[in-house]
Amino acid sequence: MEIDKAKKIVRDTGIRLLKSGLIARTWGNISQRIDENYFAITPTGRTYEDLTPEEIVQVNIEDLTHIGKIKPSYEKGLHSAAYKLRPNIGAVIHTHQLQAAVVAAARKDVPVLNPQMKKIIGGPVLCTDYSLPGTKKLIKMAIHALDKSGSKAVLLANHGTLCVGKDMEDAFQVALELERVCQLFIEKEFLKVSGYKKGDRDSIRSWYLKNYGLVKSA
Repeated sequence: MEIDKAKKIVRDTGIRLLKSGLIARTWGNISQRIDENYFAITPTGRTYEDLTPEEIVQVNIEDLTHIGKIKPSYEKGLHSAAYKLRPNIGAVIHTHQLQAAVVAAARKDVPVLNPQMKKIIGGPVLCTDYSLPGTKKLIKMAIHALDKSGSKAVLLANHGTLCVGKDMEDAFQVALELERVCQLFIEKEFLKVSGYKKGDRDSIRSWYLKNYGLVKSA
């Protein structure tokens, strides 16, 4: 892929994720594979609303060196490791989206809940143990969980998510679906521990949506 096209895809996806409610302010990071040697990634500390394609940073997959004076996201190592894991991964999205972050804080794995989850995410979503963001330990655990599950998403304990796809659209849909299935998982866990009956689910869901809302589909 041409570098200018990759940078534009990353910038446009940042705006799209922002509008969908999956990221906020400067949180999270997005990357697009350029070829077998490089990927384009969001810079550190920049707001998505003001980000331009020219500010997206080109990074070497092997040694993490970058081109230009703008610093890439400090999670660049996580993205690089994902690209190394599977050659068919074309895009990586790291978010702190609400429902998934709640499940990650509870350190729960999410099993396959329905055919749609299986189709889009590809399998269960495992949760790592906690480690500081940007560390080699976090990268190792995240990639191990992604490899073990065979799916396109991982929960990072007390942190957020890692979503991958064959291209950016695929990764974006994985992030959207992950938010939906994590909300469904939270509802199921609530029913399990609260003593409510299955028939009470609609009223519980109405209360939940009123107070917390669903992710937008934009």
